[in-house]
Amino acid sequence: MQFQISPEFIEKIEQLVAEQNNKELQLHLEDLHHADIAEILNELNLDETTYIIKLLDSEKTAEVLMELDEDDREKILNNLSSKEIADELEEMDTDDAADIISELSQERQGEVIANIEDQEHAADIQELLRYHENSAGGLMAKELIKVRETWTVGGCVREMRRQAENVTRVHSIYVVDAKDKLKGRLSLKDLLTVDAKTKIAEIYIPRVDYVNVHTEGEEVARIMQKYDLEAIPVVDDLGRLVGRITIDDIVDFIRDEAEKDYQLAAGISQDVEADDSFFKQTKARLPWLFLALMGGFIAVKVSGQFEGAMVNFGVLFFFTPLIAAMAGNVGVQSSAIIVQGIANGSLGGSLTKRLLKEVILSLLNGVLLAIILLFGSHFLLGVDYIIGITVSIALMSVMIIASLIGTFVPITLDKYGIDPALATGPFITTSNDIFGILIYFSIAKLILGF
Repeated sequence: MQFQISPEFIEKIEQLVAEQNNKELQLHLEDLHHADIAEILNELNLDETTYIIKLLDSEKTAEVLMELDEDDREKILNNLSSKEIADELEEMDTDDAADIISELSQERQGEVIANIEDQEHAADIQELLRYHENSAGGLMAKELIKVRETWTVGGCVREMRRQAENVTRVHSIYVVDAKDKLKGRLSLKDLLTVDAKTKIAEIYIPRVDYVNVHTEGEEVARIMQKYDLEAIPVVDDLGRLVGRITIDDIVDFIRDEAEKDYQLAAGISQDVEADDSFFKQTKARLPWLFLALMGGFIAVKVSGQFEGAMVNFGVLFFFTPLIAAMAGNVGVQSSAIIVQGIANGSLGGSLTKRLLKEVILSLLNGVLLAIILLFGSHFLLGVDYIIGITVSIALMSVMIIASLIGTFVPITLDKYGIDPALATGPFITTSNDIFGILIYFSIAKLILGF
């Protein structure tokens, strides 16, 4: 049965902390999953949370810390000594430990690493800190099972038992040569069904998917998704096996990237949370709101160039919000499809074919909507057919141009190494609003002659 947190349970935990009743507090928490404990800590204040972290054994709290929100974890770490943080890191896999220590200042990092008793573990953490956090090297863990191709099955099993003590989950068994270069992988079935004197070189599978330490996280995710991998080995520039990335790590990476893209698409330039300060949220939102304001000024300026329409065909201005809205919506739809295709690697074909397809789609949608607009404006709003035809032609034109912009911009941004999710936010909406109004009045002037 899934554990459920109730107000009464939280109140009980708060009471036990206040009384410093460590024995009963441990009885309430010792059998809970680390994710449930993290959820409990989210309901407590900083002092109560720190008290529990110090009370429970490091093996459990190390996992609890990884479940906490980054900002909450930072506050807790600031309340712990360098030795206490080092004790937590010693219980973590190297990738998690590197993530934790990267959140500390450079000075504090040195103090914590100096307090880690396992020197090999400390060296592995320092190695991971050298890689970019969104690269394969930054995502990998050093803990893995590797065997030499020259070993016998019997010797291999003995060595695997020794290595497995430091590995939480054994996803794969990797085969390397004397220089630690990745040669292949080993099937557990083959290992169990052959003679103990058989050489590993005779039974290992030479084909194995792998990534380089500098491979971008998005590409790692694409490869693991394509081949349904639970783990993927990581090699350095010399082909030596240096780590592995497991499915849980790549899922966390995908989630974080999706959150960033979602906020970027909504016009938020930094990673923020609902509980962040007014200053931080304003700082994240203001740049794109300023862009939208500047875009609005430009749209007003464009509209001002067509004063003749106001004098002779004032009804045209009532359709301006409709045209601008359709331009923005079509642009966002097109860019969203392209960004999705870029993200999952399914975007194929040349740019010309992609643009042609968008033109055809927009033309089909535009014709249907233009017909509805033409008759709707006449019968529901009493607009003359000549005005209705003008607005309908402008609508089709605006939809085509907006779809081309929505297609071209994210592809171009991706080509130059800029996050294409930028094209699904206020940038594409504002630009299409401006182009939409310009095209609308230009067509109206051409047809109506004002």
